[in-house]
Amino acid sequence: MFEVREKPEMVERALLVRIYFDPREADDAETLLEELGELVSTLGIGIVEKVLAKSRSMHRKFLCGTGKAAEIIELAKAHDCDCIVFDNQLAPSQQREWESASDVCVIDREEVILDIFAKRAATREARLQVELARMQYALPRMARMWGHLDREGGGGSGGSAAARGMGEKQIEVDRRMAHVRIDRAKRELENVRKQRATQRHAREKLETPHAAIVGYTNAGKSTLLNRLSDSDVMAKDMLFATLDTTTRRIELPDGQPLLLTDTVGFVRNLPHRLVEAFKATLEEAVLADFCIHVLDASSPDVEQLHDTTLEVLEELGAEDKTIITFLNKIDCVTDPDRLAFLKRTYPEALHGSALSDIGMEELLQACSRVLADRVRRQHYRIPQARADLVGLLHRDAKILSTDYEGNDILVHAVVPAAIAGKLEEFVI
Repeated sequence: MFEVREKPEMVERALLVRIYFDPREADDAETLLEELGELVSTLGIGIVEKVLAKSRSMHRKFLCGTGKAAEIIELAKAHDCDCIVFDNQLAPSQQREWESASDVCVIDREEVILDIFAKRAATREARLQVELARMQYALPRMARMWGHLDREGGGGSGGSAAARGMGEKQIEVDRRMAHVRIDRAKRELENVRKQRATQRHAREKLETPHAAIVGYTNAGKSTLLNRLSDSDVMAKDMLFATLDTTTRRIELPDGQPLLLTDTVGFVRNLPHRLVEAFKATLEEAVLADFCIHVLDASSPDVEQLHDTTLEVLEELGAEDKTIITFLNKIDCVTDPDRLAFLKRTYPEALHGSALSDIGMEELLQACSRVLADRVRRQHYRIPQARADLVGLLHRDAKILSTDYEGNDILVHAVVPAAIAGKLEEFVI
């Protein structure tokens, strides 16, 4: 059965390349190349050099001109590289041309991200999403992988060679098998989405508000969830540490419950097929009541990280959500001018550090303000004969105090708007 190449497993020395065409994009291209270095390092691949190459125009064969391509190939050979990693997205034909000319493995940014996802996928849902994305990526690239295995044969028994004709080629078999696997992964993911819809329906019945923690990869989303919910979701200083959504229930200062969901981190130039394949995960951001956007305040590219997240949210159809911006890792910013810049650029943002427990109370208060219209604080005088209403308050509201006066129960509670009408006649 066809499997996606595992060449990156054997790679030890990689040359990183970013080709850009507009001189005004030089700074941006350099930033993207640095990010590619982080992604490649996440795979445990050694980086020998990074090349930022300018081309006057985009060429069909190598993306850049043949002269520039020859320089890059010579550099790779001089460093004894076993892989060239492009930050650009390469067409299958361009990937073939580079591998033919250099005689080393050539991969692009999308394949790097896919390999990271494949390593990190832990649950059945994440593995399905990764398989779907990898097979869709690999399908148009199969031609260069099986040319030596074309086979002829078949035909009826006892017939002559002339009567048998041409049999099915290996590539055709594998393409058919790949399509079968893609269809199966899509069906199973659809079942996952139906299960999620059932779970959301159960949450909606409880009228429990829901917030999605979104942001760039490695911004500190999982650390924030752990801090707010006192849980132990995996949080490491690496790109794409989280591939599966995790939801925790917390209580806000006004007593209202809130479901918090950690989501997969975004990245610049995230391949469109990954957005499509991971919709079962990212749709938590679309369906949440509001989003908490976590930004790494210590990153020199904080503006680009901010814009990238908003672009992905827009692509998902969640751009109209209420967004609380949280500048995380603020304790790592020691330059007064940098702090002033952050306050100027994001005047509404909250400042804090999930790791150092700074700004958590302010963040929870901000969540309470977003949901202020969903709860009210009330005093009730409920006859003991209506103990069922007291039970309702204990189950769906936050009891602040309980007292007794004669045959009545005096209750002070924070009550969701969904059940407030049932107790209206008992309000003091």
